[in-house]
Amino acid sequence: MSTRLRALGSSGSMSQKSQRRGGSDAERASSRVAGTSRRRVPYLLIGVLLVLGCATGGVLLTLSLGDREPVLVLRRSVSVGQELEGADLREASIARGGGLDAVAADQRGAVVGRRVAYSLPAGMLLTKGSLGSPEVPPAGRAVAAVGLKTGQFPTGLQAGHRVEVVTTADEDATGGPSSSAESWAAVVTAVRIDNDDQLTVVTLELGEDQARELAAAQEGTLRVVMVRGGGGR
Repeated sequence: MSTRLRALGSSGSMSQKSQRRGGSDAERASSRVAGTSRRRVPYLLIGVLLVLGCATGGVLLTLSLGDREPVLVLRRSVSVGQELEGADLREASIARGGGLDAVAADQRGAVVGRRVAYSLPAGMLLTKGSLGSPEVPPAGRAVAAVGLKTGQFPTGLQAGHRVEVVTTADEDATGGPSSSAESWAAVVTAVRIDNDDQLTVVTLELGEDQARELAAAQEGTLRVVMVRGGGGR
C-alpha cells in the first residue's frame, strides 16, 4: 500500500513537472512568434512604401513624357534654297505647346525634298516658316559679299554663323592712323573658296545701310569675327 502511494505521488509530481515544462515551452514558442511578427512589420511597411514610391515615379514619368513631343532638327547645316534630304534631319524632343511651330517628327517624309527659305546651322529646330521659297534677303535686309584671305576669318566659318565684320586700322595721307575702326553685325549665308584668286568669298546678310557701308570698305582691311549666338535670325 505504501509502495503504491509513493508511486502515485511520484507519478503526480512528474505530471506536474511535465505540465510546467509544457507551459514554459508554449510560452517560449509564443514569445518567438510574437518577436518574429514584430520584426516582420517594419519590413512589410518598407515594402509597401517601395511599391508606392515606384508607382508614383511611374506616374510622374508618364506625365513628363506626355508633355513632350518629337520634332525634327537639322543634323547638318543647310544653305538657303537647298533641298532637304533625309540625312539632313534628326529627331529631338521638346516641350509640347511651346508655340514654336516646329515640324513634327512624323512629317519627315513630307519635308524631304522641300527647299529651305533661309540658311540654317546644324542643331537648328526645323519650323514650318523655315521651309519654302528663298526669303533672302527679307524686307529691310541686304546681302553683301567680301573676299577674304587666310587669317582674315576663323576656320570652320559656315552658313548660319553670326559674325562681326571689322575694319582694321589704316593710315591716312599724313601717315597717322585713320579714323576709328568700324564694325557691322551680320549673318553668314554662304562660304565659297575661289581657288583662282586664292580668296574665300563670304556672303553676308545684314541691314541695308550697313551692307552699303560694308561694300564701300577698302579691300583688304576687313576681318570677320565669329560671335556667340550660333545661327538664325
